Parts: sequence; C-alpha cells; structure tokens
Amino acid sequence: MTQTKNDIKCVIAVDAMGGDYAPKNVLIGALDALNKSNDFELILVGDKEKILESAKLENISIDEKMIYHTSQIIDMGDTPTQALKTKPDSSIVVGARLVKEKKAHAFVSAGNTGAMMAASTLIIGRIEGVSRPTIGASFPTSQNKFCLLFDVGASVDSKPQHLFEYAILGSIFAKEIFNCSNPSVGVLSVGEEESKGNELSLATFKLLKESKLNFIGNVEGRDITKGNVDVIVCDGFLGNVILKFGESVLTLLKSRIKDYSKKGLINKIYALIVKKVLKVSLSDMDYQTHGGVPLLGVNGISIIGHGSSTPLAIKNMVLRAKEMYDKNLIQKFQEALKEYAVTK
Repeated sequence: MTQTKNDIKCVIAVDAMGGDYAPKNVLIGALDALNKSNDFELILVGDKEKILESAKLENISIDEKMIYHTSQIIDMGDTPTQALKTKPDSSIVVGARLVKEKKAHAFVSAGNTGAMMAASTLIIGRIEGVSRPTIGASFPTSQNKFCLLFDVGASVDSKPQHLFEYAILGSIFAKEIFNCSNPSVGVLSVGEEESKGNELSLATFKLLKESKLNFIGNVEGRDITKGNVDVIVCDGFLGNVILKFGESVLTLLKSRIKDYSKKGLINKIYALIVKKVLKVSLSDMDYQTHGGVPLLGVNGISIIGHGSSTPLAIKNMVLRAKEMYDKNLIQKFQEALKEYAVTK
C-alpha cells in the first residue's frame, strides 16, 4: 500500500474504544464521515461485542467486516509507555500497527493522548529527518484566517533543531490544509528584535534565517491573533500554556455574560443578543469543527482527538485524515525535510 498511488483507496482506522463516550460517539461520527465521503474504507478497531452492542442500542446498521477485534483498552489513566507494553492487543496499539504494516493509511483516536502519541512515534515511526514529532493548534485571527502554533504539547523541552523541523512541517501543513501559498514563519519571543529571547529562540532564529522558509523573524504573543504570521514555533511547554489559556477565554466570556444576565430583565435580553453574536462569530473556535489535531512528523497519518469528543468531532477527525491522505501530506513532508536539510 503506497500513498502516492491514486488508484489505491484510502483506508482509515478509527479507535472505536477511545474517548469518554466510546464506542457510541465513535460509531455515529465515523459512520457519518463515511456517508459524507464514501470514497475510503473504514476500520473500526476495538471490542467487537461492545461495538455491535452499541450499534444495536443506537439502531445503527453496521457491517461486521469493518470491525477489527481487539481484547484490551488503554484507559485514560494508564501510563502511556507502560500501557503499550502491557496492553499489546489494545485498540490504540493495534490501530497504530495497522498503519505501520500499511494496512491502513491513517489512525484516528480520541483515547489516551499520551498513549496515542507514544504509539504513533514508537510503532508507526518517525519520518526520516524528523527528530521529534509535533502537534499544533490553530488560532483564529482578526484577519479571518488561522495562525498555527507548533508545538503545543507533544513534548515539553525542545532544541533549536526541533523548532526548525516544526517550522518545516507546519509550513507544509499550512500550505496544503489552510491554503497559504507561501506560509510566513515566526519564532515566539519576548520582542521582535533579533537580539531578544532566550537561548532556544535565539538559536532557532539563526537556523530559520539561513533557511529557504518564509521567515519573518521574532513574533510576540499578541501576534498570534493579529493574523500577520501563518506559522509560529516555540517549545511544547510554552505552546501548551498558550493553548490552555486560549481555551479558557471562551469559558470566561460565558461566565461573565451569565453573571451580567442575572442583574435584571434588560440585562438578560442584552446577554442573549451578545451570546448569539458570540456563538456565530466565534464558531471557528469550537474544537468540534476541527475534530482533532494531527501528530506531524510520524510516517503515517495520526489524528488525536479530545477525550470528550462528540460525534461531530469524530466525524471531522476522520474527514481531516482523509484530506491529509488526498493531499499526500506524508510524501510532501518527506520531500520538504530533504530539501531544507541542506540549508539547516
């Protein structure tokens, strides 16, 4: 099975046991994706009896041939690397193995995030030239486009070479998925001047400045939502802090609006109007519309979803995996890494 051959049908393996509401939400979402884009094959990885039982309860018609039975489940509280060893027949391990063995092109899971990253890295393996895979987050901007931030938690500590690789992978992803013709790249720092930053950002600046990437220099935290840069790189510790803070903003807004509405009838009317406007204008911040995040740098498509993923989120995770396959992203990552390796 080779991704570059257009005559080969895409095969997507989905972790039917992954997530807080599995297998129900997984079945509904994955099958909905299949109905929307039926030009791929779906493999439901998990406990066959539980999958069929859930399908019966939800009155879902399912072909048993698409189920790949596994006898174990990696729980959310399991230690990732230990779970890979003690639960070799778990849905996460088997799903990653299907990609490794070229029986599937992509693996999608809303299960244990750490286990999913470990399985993707250790079982599927890294693309040649990638020393550390990365996950990114897309932030809406005032220019009605997205800014991509890498890394947001695949690892905590990073070296300049890692951030350089994130910039390469992120640029290809921005170009192919977000239609950026020539993605601009910036290093997250405490000032725009080249001399500003810590050892990591200063060394990364030098690598990117000498590369063929569209590097615009240092950027600050406020630039994430301005929309004047397409891809920003930083270490996973900082990136994850920014991501979690960003996720809390909507919760804060909802809380403030709710408190305001309690102060009287007029306030309640105003609050309802504002709530509706916010819901529409900030709809692109809803994680369900993106589904999950791809782990870039592994030698296969790996999409990681939130544990509380809804059927809509699962559906969009599967469709994103299909989009990455259709645009041949793995091969494009490989080609870009070879090209830029000369200039690093």
